[in-house]
Amino acid sequence: MAGPVLIFDSGVGGLSVVAELRAHNPEAALCYACDNAMLPYGTREDNWLTARILAVCSAAVDACRPSILVVACNTASTLALGKLREHLSIPVVGTVPAIKPAAQASRTHHIGLLATSATIARPYTHRLIDAFASDCQVTRVAADELVVEAETLLATGKAPNTTRINAVLSPIWQATRQTPPMDAVVLGCTHFPLLLPWLVELAPCPLNWIDSSPAIARRVAQVAPDLATHPLDGSCFTTAPITPLEPRLAAYGFVDFHLLDIPQIS
Repeated sequence: MAGPVLIFDSGVGGLSVVAELRAHNPEAALCYACDNAMLPYGTREDNWLTARILAVCSAAVDACRPSILVVACNTASTLALGKLREHLSIPVVGTVPAIKPAAQASRTHHIGLLATSATIARPYTHRLIDAFASDCQVTRVAADELVVEAETLLATGKAPNTTRINAVLSPIWQATRQTPPMDAVVLGCTHFPLLLPWLVELAPCPLNWIDSSPAIARRVAQVAPDLATHPLDGSCFTTAPITPLEPRLAAYGFVDFHLLDIPQIS
């Protein structure tokens, strides 16, 4: 029996990827893992974070024996994707900012990159921009606060703080009034699509919001096309108690919760 798809994120942002995976392959068995004890990842030191990502993903892989690991976190992917592929014996699909499709979609050649401060600063991200958007003006906006807003939304069900969102996205709004105006924005963190209805409502003009999730779902189907039901389908592995979020996770099909024992990393 083939193992499930394991989706990993620092918190609940990976649920935006889960939604696309279920839409593309509703029969696939899915497990979820998140390092909620160490949220947010975007402000952590690189060497420590790399070791932590390897430890949590290894523990989750040991726990659910998946066929494939989806790193549904831009920060983790731009930092540790290579190390994970070296360390694990299963395919690893990463999530990186959708710079190429945004550059292709932009008519004005001015795009925005909305991401965590860590993803904004990564050499991996800079290489993506150089390779696929060298003819574009790229306005980069660090939006770590939006991770907290998305986590709070999932934990409480309450609408996010639109005043805070507006303040964080003010450079994006300003860029829509520049010459040339920005017309496409990369959602460079999997938490951000969870806030998309509010982003669309607050934007001063229509924007093309580019999300990596559909491409990830297509890639998983290519790498592991024969995923079927599995006894661990619906299992969720966390690094700290997640009781307030259990009803929200259940809405995405995760109903069986387990704590991972992760060794302390100095």
